[in-house]
Amino acid sequence: MTGLMDIQFKYDNLLKEIKSLAPFEPETALILGSGLGGFANVVNTIKSIPTADLNGYPESTVQGHKGYIHFAEHNNKKLLIFQGRIHFYEGYKIYECVLPVLIAYKLGCKNLILTNAAGGINQNFNPADLMLITSLNTINIKKEITDLVGLTSLDSKNRSLDFPSQKISNAIKQAALSEKIPLKEGVYYFTKGPSYETPAEIKMMQMTSNDAVGMSTAHEALFGLTLGLQVAAVSCITNMAAGISQVKLSHTEVMETAEVVKEQFEKLIKKTIELL
Repeated sequence: MTGLMDIQFKYDNLLKEIKSLAPFEPETALILGSGLGGFANVVNTIKSIPTADLNGYPESTVQGHKGYIHFAEHNNKKLLIFQGRIHFYEGYKIYECVLPVLIAYKLGCKNLILTNAAGGINQNFNPADLMLITSLNTINIKKEITDLVGLTSLDSKNRSLDFPSQKISNAIKQAALSEKIPLKEGVYYFTKGPSYETPAEIKMMQMTSNDAVGMSTAHEALFGLTLGLQVAAVSCITNMAAGISQVKLSHTEVMETAEVVKEQFEKLIKKTIELL
């Protein structure tokens, strides 16, 4: 078992290295999902650090995750952008997957915006929809995250676990209205991967009122909340889930749909940052 103190000790040298390279103290951190990394190119980048140059930083092996940490600005807001996510299904431990969140916290970030590509479970959704995550189904990751942060429960009794942040979610909703971007809302179901879900599994998820499914975000959100960060998340519905879609699921489809929604996604996040 690796706890919170252990992870901070394990990455002490890495955290010191990143702090020494940081040109400023960022206020808001963003972790960009599959196919959504282009957002890093539409803000004013001050400094970029390839994660491959950082000793001890896990390698990102998935298409659409370049492996950079960017210090950037937009509308005079200082940003920390992770262009490349560390996934549980790549074979990493949970403490490695939440490393970007720890870095954001240690650099002084107060806000954390998580983004991802997800499969649509709600049959009222369509590929290229954007969805504000209103709740997380964490049943598949609960033990790992509770072991990591040293909590015995992850429930509403712990006020630090309020999700999503009202401040950030309100900004996301206002941004959608301002930019005339349709915004769905729904529950995100986390699976460990690496394989896509079966039609029977998707039917079960529908029966328990889940709206989208993916292989990231939940543990990052919970870890960020326990550190006291304001956290919210947006999914790009890149495909309909197995049993709903008649097309065989593939990462190529995910990337293609993310490209279609790219402009709307970038407008939504930029406006959100302006409103924070």
